[in-house]
Amino acid sequence: MTCGGQVESRHRAALAGQLREALGVEEPIRELGQLLARDPELAGRAPAAERLYILGDLFEAWVGDDDPNTHYFTIKRALRKLTDGGIPVYFMHGNRDFLLSGQFTQETGCHLLPDPARINLYGTATVLMHGDSLCSDDRDYQRLRNRVRDPVWQQNILGRPVEQRLQMARQARVLSSQSKQGKDETIMDANQDAIRRAVEANHADLLIHGHTHRPGIHTFKNNGRKITRIVLGDWYETGSVLAVNHRGWRLKTLNCGA
Repeated sequence: MTCGGQVESRHRAALAGQLREALGVEEPIRELGQLLARDPELAGRAPAAERLYILGDLFEAWVGDDDPNTHYFTIKRALRKLTDGGIPVYFMHGNRDFLLSGQFTQETGCHLLPDPARINLYGTATVLMHGDSLCSDDRDYQRLRNRVRDPVWQQNILGRPVEQRLQMARQARVLSSQSKQGKDETIMDANQDAIRRAVEANHADLLIHGHTHRPGIHTFKNNGRKITRIVLGDWYETGSVLAVNHRGWRLKTLNCGA
């Protein structure tokens, strides 16, 4: 149930970030269940979860809801299978799939989440984010982010032929890889002041995000309150899932390359 940007979770939730190649970009997976079958515990939890939150970058590059990538059709069918089975799936745009919109939600049954999104997770005020907006020290990236998130810019891009958009996405990946080679690793991580602002603005005690590919659980004090920040990992080689229930949470690493 979504109300005013707040998602209520009562029993069990699973959060996944950066689900790219593991769901079929480089290694096609016919059903989501095949991925889950690689880890028996996860296989039992995901289909039984009350809700699934995907915090962006599910796809390597999403050039629009008319993207012809056949692997993406496989992923959409898998998501539809989950939602048809009664599991609500909530999707937050990442920096690779920010053009995802209404046709995708109709085909999969997923619900789009704003970034940030405040939820009540078993009585804990929690804010979910993709995480790229927290990397405020990388000013070049933030300027790019502001541009591509502009609705006018997006409509201009979506008005172009899909073949042209695919070529633009390929060029963007090359430029992104080149730009990272000359950057200090520290500026591509979340800024502590940005973290504090996000927590304070959302009156949260728990922050969960992805993007940085640096999984971990961190705690700090903010105005005398203990704040927990959980960072989801990537899905290139290891895989990262946060399983949450009323007893607590566990950040689990999978061996998706096996």
